[in-house]
Amino acid sequence: MERKIGEAVLNPAVAAISDSATLRVSSRAKELRRVGRKIYDFGAGEPDCDTPDHIKYAAVKALEAAETKYTPAAGLPALQAAIAEKLQRDNGLSYLPGQIVISNGAKHSLFNTFLTIVSPGDEVIIPAPYWLSYPEMVRVAGGVPVFVHGAEAADFKITAEQLARAITPRTRAVVVNSPSNPVGHVYTRPELAALAEVAAARGLYIVADEIYEKMMYDGAEHVSPASLSPAVCDLTLTVNGFSKAYAMTGWRLGYVAAPMRVAKAITALQSHSTSAPNTFAQYGGLEALKADQGCVATMLAAFAQRRAILYARLVAMPGVTCVKPMGAFYMLPNIARCGMDSATFAERLLEEEGVALVPGVAFGADTNVRLSYACSIQNIEEGMDRMAAFVRRHQGS
Repeated sequence: MERKIGEAVLNPAVAAISDSATLRVSSRAKELRRVGRKIYDFGAGEPDCDTPDHIKYAAVKALEAAETKYTPAAGLPALQAAIAEKLQRDNGLSYLPGQIVISNGAKHSLFNTFLTIVSPGDEVIIPAPYWLSYPEMVRVAGGVPVFVHGAEAADFKITAEQLARAITPRTRAVVVNSPSNPVGHVYTRPELAALAEVAAARGLYIVADEIYEKMMYDGAEHVSPASLSPAVCDLTLTVNGFSKAYAMTGWRLGYVAAPMRVAKAITALQSHSTSAPNTFAQYGGLEALKADQGCVATMLAAFAQRRAILYARLVAMPGVTCVKPMGAFYMLPNIARCGMDSATFAERLLEEEGVALVPGVAFGADTNVRLSYACSIQNIEEGMDRMAAFVRRHQGS
């Protein structure tokens, strides 16, 4: 049929984007709250504490000092330098400030990254379970997401052998998210080295999403892939931000550190899309990096306590198994023995017991559901009482 002049037509890559399962659950939970239902929410992907005062005051001071104009497209030079210092100090990475592009959140940094390195038809290997936005970003860039599924017995981590088998002549990059959303697993140094060796041998980019690097438990070590060797560093784009470690989710401040040629291309892209990120928010980010890091340790201690309680409650439920997370603030229990797919489980649990969580199908794991423990201990205890009752009622049904 011939299209009429002026008829609205969407870009197919955008029209094909699926809506967020997290937001769907959140929307229904809000509806139930409005009619008076008590809801126990485990869906949040953000810390439940406020941004530390010293960071907020730094942004206020910037406003009072009239720091309200554009910064360069790649961000405030002082913040670029502070990020470079942070990467050297914390991650053993040597980047020039010009190799760092500051964006409107780590999600924006990832989006810029895929738009810059992926050409139409390129394949990007994404270990599953995965953060739900990775495949959508790859598709919008014209790429093809290729999922490699880690086994639950191996904490859902993929092996170098699995990665090698998934590579084709069209493979452009592999995503490494450690600590991970939604599982919370952490790749060890030998595991990362094995993956990086395969990627480097094929000349693949490594997109290293390290947004949860400060949230580590039981002595687990965070290793940046780019620190493994100069050859690997030259193929790695390290993405991080301020949202999780400093409870700055609404500030929208993230960054990517990349080889100079890639950083320049990302800067050019950003200069024609959003331009520079929020100016006074960048002064808050500068304070976050420069000030005492005690606020991070305090938040981590709270998460560690909640993690212990939630994990114990989940694995005590009949038929439920769960990988013990070594990082981030999520768990991905297996609920297959309840005889429902993850969306049905989540919908019925919300309606019957008032417990909101995210179906694992959104993350490529339809036998699992995701719970965030970025919530109060009371929410965890009471919510798990209700989920346990639900599981007992539906076990084997």
